[in-house]
Amino acid sequence: MLKKRDLNDCQVLFELMTHPDVFPFVRHKAQSYEELLFITKQTLEAEEQEKLISRTITDEWNNPIGTISLYDIENQAGFLGTWIGKPYHGKGYNQLAKDAFFNELFYDLNIETIFMRIKKENIRSLKAAQKLPYAIYANESRKSLYKKINETGQIYDLFEIPKDLYSLHMLREGLTVEDTTHLKEA
Repeated sequence: MLKKRDLNDCQVLFELMTHPDVFPFVRHKAQSYEELLFITKQTLEAEEQEKLISRTITDEWNNPIGTISLYDIENQAGFLGTWIGKPYHGKGYNQLAKDAFFNELFYDLNIETIFMRIKKENIRSLKAAQKLPYAIYANESRKSLYKKINETGQIYDLFEIPKDLYSLHMLREGLTVEDTTHLKEA
């Protein structure tokens, strides 16, 4: 479901990223395959410096279908960024990727809080975030952060996923924490 980022996946990811239903919501947009290679190299370097955590989302056959990342890591918290190629929308990959990634972040990598800033126009992602039983709508509870991410206008809604609420959800659902140490090296 998740693997470490790999330059060999860039061609497929670029083709998926440039779909008009996906591209507007990608954080690090690439206008060409070569630019995506460069961005991915920067991502790998930033991960080595512990500035971000990024994984490639794969399907059942280990084909790359999108990416999921935690950006701007500071004080054991960061911002989630994820996208999945259009042919894979609505097939459950997003939730599977989030579950695996959250388990790795919270239980292996010592992250305490995941923030999601979602464009108000991104109705699909807003509805998905509102369905998460462990996500808190944080426009009011984190006013200073909400103000910071919207310095240029009311663009984003803010959601917060605290480790303790996610853990409580896992216990309530009878789910076990997945061992993510099996991530494949690219």
